[in-house]
Amino acid sequence: MIRERALKVVLLVVGLIFLTGVYPLTMFFGRDPALAMMLSLYVTLGIFLLLAARNPLANRSLIAFTAWSNLAHASLMAVQAYRKVIEHGELLGVAALVIIGVALIALAPAKQPV
Repeated sequence: MIRERALKVVLLVVGLIFLTGVYPLTMFFGRDPALAMMLSLYVTLGIFLLLAARNPLANRSLIAFTAWSNLAHASLMAVQAYRKVIEHGELLGVAALVIIGVALIALAPAKQPV
């Protein structure tokens, strides 16, 4: 019961964090198309995470996708920061994505027997 409540809180917080990308999306739409595209994906994911918070068990695949895609994104950003493709300040984003991914994996609902 506590684990499920914690997962719902994490889903709500992460969903709201991703949803805050709506404002930057409007700012970067014309200036940086790649950033606008990435933000549009995260905003959409944020909406679905907010919906998933109502019934996490029914949304196991969405939770798993969010967790693993955040870890993949963090891994790529870490390599880019190491190779100086992006600024080292982006490592804060790497840490945030890793925390989100690990939290969702740790709290993910168990698969129910058929």
